[in-house]
Amino acid sequence: MTIYKLKDAATLADASYKAGRIVSPRVIKSLDHGDVQAHLLEGNILLLPGSNSVRDYVKFNLRPLRLGNQRLVLKDATASEKGASGTKWHQGFLRYSIEIFEWLKRKNVTPNYIIGHSLGAAAAQILSKTYNAPAIGFAAPRPKWSKHGVVQDGRCLLVNRTDDPVPKVPAAYHHMGQAKLFESVKHKGFLAHSMMHYINIIDEDDQFKVLPETWAG
Repeated sequence: MTIYKLKDAATLADASYKAGRIVSPRVIKSLDHGDVQAHLLEGNILLLPGSNSVRDYVKFNLRPLRLGNQRLVLKDATASEKGASGTKWHQGFLRYSIEIFEWLKRKNVTPNYIIGHSLGAAAAQILSKTYNAPAIGFAAPRPKWSKHGVVQDGRCLLVNRTDDPVPKVPAAYHHMGQAKLFESVKHKGFLAHSMMHYINIIDEDDQFKVLPETWAG
């Protein structure tokens, strides 16, 4: 069984945007196809960064409340689609997850553990169910249409800040697994979405004990 400390998972999620910073576990393979990025680490740990371009936001429907002073709207009920398991997901997040699934299939790899941030945390929830694998997601949007639990729902741990708007969208959707909300003493607004500020709340939680220290799913 793979068990991760929350702080170690957060450090990897932060480093996922520049994989050259990852020393251990070592990066074995990386996917960079179109607007989809993913890294496979030693031990079959799947690491999923979030959006790194405006095109990602548009293509996969993970949009902030404002971008360039322009208000953007997330599609809700009209953007749902059933996955292979029959669960109805947000269409953009599902499409992103399928790209990663097909890559892993070509590599003949089944992940043992999944860690993701933002858009990567949306995919981590979907792929956790696909592979029945434990997952940790930071700043996780909501990919699941049903408000009810589904099989393997509980294998996800989601760490979200109360001042981060992304975990609140799409409003008509729901999180997988256990979503832990942390209210930081330092309110950051939309800047709260960065992994740096998620690492900060894990350090801050040494005092409050809202978050688990480790996650095995």
